[in-house]
Amino acid sequence: MRQLSHWGLDKLSFTTELVASELVTNAIRYAGGGPVGLRLIRAAVLICEVSDASNTHPRMRRARATEEGGRGLFLIAQLTERWGSRYTRQGKTIWTEQPLPGP
Repeated sequence: MRQLSHWGLDKLSFTTELVASELVTNAIRYAGGGPVGLRLIRAAVLICEVSDASNTHPRMRRARATEEGGRGLFLIAQLTERWGSRYTRQGKTIWTEQPLPGP
């Protein structure tokens, strides 16, 4: 949140914190150990990247009303402009893009 404030992007703090929390939680839960990385990149959009050592492709699914989990990527898709994943030698990176607020 400190970095977003430094960039003057306080309006994106709540959404970015929610997105980053969900992605990091998924990486810890499903990556099977190894390092987890988080990067925020301010470009034409705000990019949030979470990297882990897994090569498992993330998939969005619709959780049943009685299920506790399974809504993370659906929520991320609703809160961000775009999201996706790419594979690296060390595993994979999930990325999201949020539009920057206007002046």
